[in-house]
Amino acid sequence: MSSVSHYENFPVASLLCPPHLRAPIVAIYHFARTADDIADEGDAPATSRLHSLQSLRADLLTQTRDPAFVSAHWSQVLSPLQQQIQAFALPVDLLLALLDAFEQDVVYTRDQRRYADRAELLAYCERSANPIGRLLLHLYGITSPQALAHSDAVCTALQLINFWQDISVDLPRGRDYLPVNANLADEIAFARRLMQQGAALVHQVPGRAGWELRLVVQGGLRVLDKIERMDSTRQRPRLYVADIALMLWRSLRMRPPG
Repeated sequence: MSSVSHYENFPVASLLCPPHLRAPIVAIYHFARTADDIADEGDAPATSRLHSLQSLRADLLTQTRDPAFVSAHWSQVLSPLQQQIQAFALPVDLLLALLDAFEQDVVYTRDQRRYADRAELLAYCERSANPIGRLLLHLYGITSPQALAHSDAVCTALQLINFWQDISVDLPRGRDYLPVNANLADEIAFARRLMQQGAALVHQVPGRAGWELRLVVQGGLRVLDKIERMDSTRQRPRLYVADIALMLWRSLRMRPPG
């Protein structure tokens, strides 16, 4: 489950991904990437961004009800996705949750709002991050409540880590994810605890994907190490060769709880 530079912590046809799952993972990625770009990229006004996201939502719902439907505007994204929805019975509600989060991004940027508290921020992560993990677990046939809870913890932690490492990038774009009256050091510590709570997932995901997930977990923890020692409001932390080596070593040493 390696991360890619353009869509954080999303595994896209990794070498460690089973070949039969590459097509659905790529289809989900392109859907999420397209929606995220609508919300974030370019100079379009908020009303135009929201209209595009709502159009994408409407065509996804129409295509779900009528598989023969071909979207006039989003066929390159939705047609491959529909094939995978049918092939793997992908939960469409998780895809819609992602769209909810992207629409919220547009509204919050336009209104220059901040999250009132951690609970409100976590409610956003529940829609912006957790669906990705649940979709991947669905593809692997993992459905236990414990695994889903661990996945939610890892995905939310990764989302929070992205927020705290990207402060220097987000603030100029009108994005401030730090809740009102929150302390960044406390939020970093919370993200670390959350990642550690969910780390047991690496022992529940089979084969090569479980090993890749180890690197995702250790990568997130390593980024937190760096954020704690620098001012992320001024620059974004970077991982170097020595960091990768440390992540590999720590990944090898991960043991099942108990």
